[in-house]
Amino acid sequence: MSVEIMDKDGFRKYLTDRDQPIPEEEIVENTKMVERFEEFLKQLEKTLDTASEEEFTKFSKILIEEGSNTYLNFVALSRYAYFIKNMDLFLPVLAILDGGEVMNVLYERLGEYAGEVKRDEILRKGDLPPLGMPNTEKMKFTQEIVEKMEKVLDPLECKKILADVAHGLPRDFRKGEREKFLKAGSIDEYLKQKRKNAIEELEKHRDEGTLFFNQYITDDVVDFVKSRPDVLSGERRGNTIYHTKIPYMVQEYLKETDERMKRYYACHCAWAREAILDDNVDVSVNFCHCSGGFTKMPWEAALDRPLEYDMVKSVLQGDLECSFVIHLPDDIV
Repeated sequence: MSVEIMDKDGFRKYLTDRDQPIPEEEIVENTKMVERFEEFLKQLEKTLDTASEEEFTKFSKILIEEGSNTYLNFVALSRYAYFIKNMDLFLPVLAILDGGEVMNVLYERLGEYAGEVKRDEILRKGDLPPLGMPNTEKMKFTQEIVEKMEKVLDPLECKKILADVAHGLPRDFRKGEREKFLKAGSIDEYLKQKRKNAIEELEKHRDEGTLFFNQYITDDVVDFVKSRPDVLSGERRGNTIYHTKIPYMVQEYLKETDERMKRYYACHCAWAREAILDDNVDVSVNFCHCSGGFTKMPWEAALDRPLEYDMVKSVLQGDLECSFVIHLPDDIV
């Protein structure tokens, strides 16, 4: 068995040598949590360098049971995993944090739009899933909640509520887009700059060997995005923006020939992705309106008004990619 131990000094330097240094109190708490995880791993004859999703899931369940499944504790594990470049550990922790607030925000939106009675018929506060729930359990929870929504609410209500969840991000997440749009002066110039910046960001990650959210970027990934103007930034087609989501794992997506696995690699949603591989779980395609709301969010911020959109493709309904059409106002086009 490997005998690597936690590099406390290196970790501290990693947390302090950044544009926004981590506060001392948080560094201490981060270190304690990583040490605790390390002690847990010893029982499994694993180290921080060799730990993967299997060990993290077991540890996560312990944190949930004792009520220690806080955002800060999971962030501590993600930071250390990234520090030592253990991607087999970092990515599953990241998956827990990414979209971790979705169901809590859905609970709030149900109350706002449908009222407390219907909200509690669909999702009671006491039934909200704990932070750290494995993705294999998330998909079952999602299936049940969306089925209840479809039973209690009409299709337009479902769409509106899920779209406003928008991956659980705050409503003002894209507020800086308005200034960019006004500076650009037109929809086409704004889109041109948007695409230029998106490709430059990918190229920067490729050149520096850093992660673009959850994945490393290669020449193949950059070439793929360059060949698809609808991917990542969106493409204007008449009075609409046609936007196709960049696959969650692009390298694997491009190499894969099996359609089911290709759909799996395309899906970004931790609350639904595993259902693609499980014949016993069927998450309704309506849940993808959450992604639709996320996709139109920067455009609503840029144009400073609510916009309508349609779902065109979704991997949950058998397509190989996820695409949305955002309808632009006549005075903008």
